Amino acid sequence: MQNPNQTAVSHFFLEGLMYTAEHPSLFFLLFLLIYSITLTGNLLILVTVGSDPHLCSPMYHFLGHLSFLDACLSTVTVPKVMAGLLTVDGKVISFEGCAVQLYCFHFLASTECFLYTLMAYDRYLAICQPLRYPVAMNRRMCAGLAGLTWTVGALHSAIHTSLTFRLPYCCPHRIAYFFCDIPPVLKLACADTTVNELVMLANIGIVAAGCLVLIVVSYVFIVAAVLRIRTAQGRRRAFSTCTSHLTVVLLYYVPPVCIYLQPRSGGAGAGAPAVFYTIITPMLNPFIYTLRNKEVKRALQRLLGRGSRESPAGSPPPLTCAGTLHGPAKKTTIPIAKWGGKIVQGGIGATELPLGHELFSLPSAK
Repeated sequence: MQNPNQTAVSHFFLEGLMYTAEHPSLFFLLFLLIYSITLTGNLLILVTVGSDPHLCSPMYHFLGHLSFLDACLSTVTVPKVMAGLLTVDGKVISFEGCAVQLYCFHFLASTECFLYTLMAYDRYLAICQPLRYPVAMNRRMCAGLAGLTWTVGALHSAIHTSLTFRLPYCCPHRIAYFFCDIPPVLKLACADTTVNELVMLANIGIVAAGCLVLIVVSYVFIVAAVLRIRTAQGRRRAFSTCTSHLTVVLLYYVPPVCIYLQPRSGGAGAGAPAVFYTIITPMLNPFIYTLRNKEVKRALQRLLGRGSRESPAGSPPPLTCAGTLHGPAKKTTIPIAKWGGKIVQGGIGATELPLGHELFSLPSAK
């Protein structure tokens, strides 16, 4: 039976960001620019990964999922913020709309958390266990793991949303925040919120911190394996495939921890870190991944028509493929597997080549 006090609030009023009140038009243009860059960058990465046959390895498969998540995450919050900057009515959100926004936000954010962990595991297998990599991360396994992150994220968000909106809410109905999130919404509840706060802290302690620990452990093994590589070029290539992932992980984890570990803190105080990880980070991720990844940059050039589909003249052959390398080092063979009609091999970078090309591998690092 529905609590009558809960029906006393049919809508909420989003107070927005305090520092935007004096110059709303200027901040509207700023958020519009950020949102446009976010959508353009992430959708461009998504189209590039989906259409370029050279980017068919698991690493780029997961990158496509991340770009889609970032585009959706920005769409959940930014348009409503811009509407509130234009008119007072734009700050009003219905009770049901608030529940939908909270669910979508935590669904996308938690799925991204699990995806970062999966990407770290992918890098661990590629660098630390290259012989197992093509088999362990085949096309079916990648699709299954990616689908699992979406499923767990949906269930995780459903639990938080149901616990939050089962509470009775009554006036005042002003949310001291720029979107519907758990800490500011709980402040308006007319009942004890201890259970909700404990669940939220458990979420940080078990889910988010657990994923972070798995990421850190993966990179401890990765660093140890990379340091055993004798050639400086091999070490640079290995680290280049990991630094971008580590950067976005730090940008993702630090601001939410500052917010959700202090559920009773004021909305204004949490506004700055929230803006960073809900609005700024999705805009930065495409640049972080492309600036340090030559394969993605070449694929973008091919997509935009500014580059040739052939490798540039004088460019060295790929360093991490199946086959043998003759020279001072011993012959090394790494197994291969087909991924969408292309050869994908274990090893650092997990580079792929069209069928029939001559393939090479790094000297064994012992």
